[in-house]
This record gives sequence, structure tokens and C-alpha cells, in this order.
Amino acid sequence: MPTLIEKIAGGAAGEFIRIRPKHVMTHDNTSAVMAKFRAIGAERIHDGAQPVFVIDHDIQNKSKQNLDKYARIESFAREQNVDFYPAGTGISHQIMIERGYVTPGSIIVGSDSHSNMYGALSALGTPVVRTDAASIWAIGETWWQVPKQARLLLRGQPRPGVVGKDVIIALCGLFNNDEVLNHAVEFSGDGVTSLSMEDRMTIANMTTEWGALSGIFPFDAVLRDWLLDRAAWLGARELPGYSPEEVQAWWDKKEASDGDAVFHIELELDLSTVIPHVAGPDHVKVMRALPDIEKERLQINKAYLLSCTNGRIEDLVAASEVLDGEHIANGVDFYVAAASKSIQQQAEELGIWQILKSAGATFLPPGCGTCIGLGAGTLNDGEVGISATNRNFKGRMGSRNAKSYLASPAVVAASAINGYISSPATYDAVEPRGKVVARREQQTSAFGADIIAGFPTRLTGRVLWLPVDNMNTDGIYSGAMTYRDDVTQEAMGNAAMDNYDPHFKDIAQEGDIVVSGRNFGTGSSREQAATCLKVRGIPCVIAASFNETYKRNAINNGFLVIECPALVDYLRASLGESSPTIVGETLTIDFTKAVIQTGEETFTFSPLGPVPQEVIVAGGAEAVVAMNLAHSNCLTH
Repeated sequence: MPTLIEKIAGGAAGEFIRIRPKHVMTHDNTSAVMAKFRAIGAERIHDGAQPVFVIDHDIQNKSKQNLDKYARIESFAREQNVDFYPAGTGISHQIMIERGYVTPGSIIVGSDSHSNMYGALSALGTPVVRTDAASIWAIGETWWQVPKQARLLLRGQPRPGVVGKDVIIALCGLFNNDEVLNHAVEFSGDGVTSLSMEDRMTIANMTTEWGALSGIFPFDAVLRDWLLDRAAWLGARELPGYSPEEVQAWWDKKEASDGDAVFHIELELDLSTVIPHVAGPDHVKVMRALPDIEKERLQINKAYLLSCTNGRIEDLVAASEVLDGEHIANGVDFYVAAASKSIQQQAEELGIWQILKSAGATFLPPGCGTCIGLGAGTLNDGEVGISATNRNFKGRMGSRNAKSYLASPAVVAASAINGYISSPATYDAVEPRGKVVARREQQTSAFGADIIAGFPTRLTGRVLWLPVDNMNTDGIYSGAMTYRDDVTQEAMGNAAMDNYDPHFKDIAQEGDIVVSGRNFGTGSSREQAATCLKVRGIPCVIAASFNETYKRNAINNGFLVIECPALVDYLRASLGESSPTIVGETLTIDFTKAVIQTGEETFTFSPLGPVPQEVIVAGGAEAVVAMNLAHSNCLTH
């Protein structure tokens, strides 16, 4: 009775298992993984065919420091016989799919939060953190907890002009109460066949923003035919990848969830009721129907057609059809970047690039760039942008005093022409219909836990109450700092929470315990969002719930995180939401009893098991892997 994800992973929901991915992708953060790899005492990558290095994030940065970093990564790739794609080849996730690394039924991980995108090809695609990537390089595997399972039934057919971006924005807005937080989401139902592979890639990519740990589509005829076309493309260019014969063999052995598979939650969406929506500002899970927001004639300064989410040929075609014969409005900058060099070449051959150029587009190289607030075209104070990217968190694409909205490529193009958020066509104001079909809650109880040697039994500190849900990693640690290798620990600590609250550094004291709302650490997989708090002297974060990747980053770096929704509800009622950072009373965490006490109030939490305790006592997962390597070396000598 396992689900498709459980079959691929080889374990049931909730189990801690070892996984040996087919591939592990790293990008600009490869240099940081290299440092971890060496720190654990490793010299040779366990299997050179397993990693893939793709330079894509800060490629507009031509400083000697950045170019030297890229050169070191390339040299390391040659030394270790690892596939390397230099700056300008394309965005990592697109390259992983485009060049044949992602295949149905495989486990493909990446040191980037949008590795969920691989689920479009019926693979288990999920993010890992840098410490995990170093572990996979060293020993070929890492630990993983099989997530809860969710199923989304897609019913009906989408209306003309409705694309995958509209579907995922509708899902983020409709089901915005953590329904799929840290779940593996399986897409099924008769509506799946109406979605193109580009639609599926967009939806799977943004299951990250929805809160899921992975999102997977079935291996159906649409995917089979796409794989056959891709095999022919690879063969015509004499590129490694897969052949038509391999595609047929995968098809003959394809897996699916059992008929009696257990899903912790089942949802349903009627695709025929979905019209274009806009997400934002500042949050992906705040959606507005396009006809509604269009009435406000909300002026924009910048428009973006780029990213791993919507930089493919189908997206460029949709935008060019709107822009053909038109010109962007005065006072609007329109930035375009293909998801890969190959896609840009295809767009040039089809005449799409010329249409976009004639309309007034400013072209950027194939890479992440503005999506993560790097390079040309970032938002300045007071500006408004509309983007076909996947995130619009405050400060992500530039100034934290700017506003960013998300929409489909066609809506972005129409808005660029008109100078305000607007539609390329007329749509009736229809509310998307979706519902929770079934929910099977897991019951957890806290009765205390055995504490291993070296793990603290109690922890006491002053409360720093951050009264928000969905605290994102851009708010905790900015993208502008993330890909710099010269940041000192002091600078990292001072940058903690700066995008969320510039006054945090003046308020926080060593030993304070941060408490915040639901889904803490959503967004990018950058591990500095955990380590910046650790080096700041914060011993622990308590939240109603955590993004699973953030929790993984924290534990792997020896940083304590605890889920306690009852405490959060109490602080929300007692301390309120009057400012971004509110100082509260002292609280004490008793790990032996799994209780938290503040004043006269006591709250229980699920006890920490031996796995996270062992990692934290060791000082992080790097130390655990180093011990395993040392033990293996002793056995082989």
C-alpha cells in the first residue's frame, strides 16, 4: 500500500532512511560544499558520476573574487571527474532536466530549494542542504526522513490561456494553512493529462513555495512522449543522457501509488474554475484574481520574464504573442532571460527574441540573477515589480521597501505594455474551486525522552517573539550575503534577521531564544539562515512549525529547533504583534520532560530523538560523516 514517493524512496512516511541519489546538483554554492567536503577529511568524491556542478546564480558578477571562485569550482570538477556547466549554460534545474540527468523513478537531489522541479519527470526531486551534499560526495549517501504524503486530484480542463503558473498560484492561495507543509505531494486525476510538461515543471517547482518537500507527477503518456523527444534531441547533438530504448524500458516498468496507498491529506482542484491570478505583494500565498487587481491599475516599474520557473520556450512564446507589435510602457523596464542557452538559441531561431527586443526588452544572460536579487534590474526603494519568478518575499529581488508580485508570462508581458498589472485577455471573475477531500491526522504525544551523553537537559533564555508566519530565509539572511565566501562569522551574525527587522541586531542578546509562527524558514535552502542565528549566540528557535529544509539545515549544523504551536499561540495572545521583534519573559526548556515553561505556563513538545541529539552533540553532520570516513579508512588499512 505504498505511495509512488514511498516506492521510489524505499521507506514509509515518517521513517528515517539512507538514500543514495542518482545525482546531486550544486551551483554557485559548490565552493561552500567543497569547504565542507575538505573539512570532513575527504579527498576523493565517492562516485564522480553522481554530482553535477552548474554555475547559475551570480553569473553577472565579473569581479576577480567571483571569477576566481568559479575557476576553483571548475578545477575541482576536472580533478574529481565531475560534470561541470560554466556560467551562461543555464539555470541548474533546467540543465538537470534538459541534459538528461533527471529520469522517472530516480532520486535526484540538489543543494537548492527548487529541486522539487524534478518531480515533473516523475522523479523524487527534493532539496538537500550543503552538509548533505558534502556527505553524498564523500560516501554516496545521506539521511532522509520520508515525509507525510499528500494527494492532489486535478479535475476538469483548464480554460484557454490558463497555464501552470496560474494553477500553482491558485493552489498556494486556496490551501494556505499548511495543508501540505513538509509533505510529498502527488498530482493525479483526469486533469493531469491536460497539463504540458512546461506546466508541470512550473507547478512542481513552486510546490516549494506551497510548503511541500517534493511534488511529483505520474509517468503518463505525456511524459513518455516528451522523454522520447528529449532523447532524440540529445542524440542529434551527440550528448550523453538517455536513448529511446531506455525510455521504453522505463515505461514498461513504471511505478504508481497502490490503490490502497495511505495519504495524510487529499485535496481537489477543479481546473476549469482557475483563471489567471496574481500573488503578492511580499507573499506567495496571498493571491488576487486578475480581473480584480486589474481594476486598481496598480502601476509597475519593472517586469521580469526569467527563472527556472518560467524561462522556457513555452513561456517566451506566450509573452511574445502578447508583445508582438507592441512596446513596453514609458517608465517600465522589462528584463528577459532564458532558462538556458539552448532555449535562448531556440527563441532566436524562431524569431521570438527579435519580437521581445523590438518591444523594448533588456536581455540578461541565462541564469538566476534578478530572481535572487543579484545582478542587473533589482528593485529599488518604492518600486513595484511583476515577475514570472517563483518568489516575491520582501527584499528578495532588491530593496525590502519595494513590492513584488508574481504572475504568468503573458500577464507579465501585458503589464509591461500597459504600465500597470493587467490582463492579456478578458476573464470572468471566477473563484477557483478547491477543497480538502480527506485528512488523516497523525497523533503525537510528548512523554519526555532519553538524553544522550553531552546533550543539554535544560536550556533557559529570554524570549524574542517574532510575530509572523512563513518567516522566509530571505528575511533571516539576505541573498546578497549568501554567495559571498568572504563573510566573517561576526558579519554573518550581525546580518541575522536584517531583511526582516533591521533593528534585530540591536535588540538580540547572546542566549536569547527566538520564537516565531508557522512554517519558519520557508524559501531558499541557504544554510546561513540557520548558522547566522547560531553564531549570533541564539541557542534555539521555537516555532509553531518549520520548513523541513530549514530544520534539516539547523540540525545538520548543530542548531536546536523545536516545534511548539501552543507556546506560539500563547505569545501571540500575550505579547501581540506591535513590532517585528518583541522582547518577552524568560523561558526554560526541559528536554528530559519535553516541556517549555514561561512564567506560570507550561507547554509540551515532541521530544528530540537520538538522531538529532547525536548530530547536535557531535557539533553537526560534518563531524558525523568525518567519523564514518575515519572508521572506513581504518577498516581498509
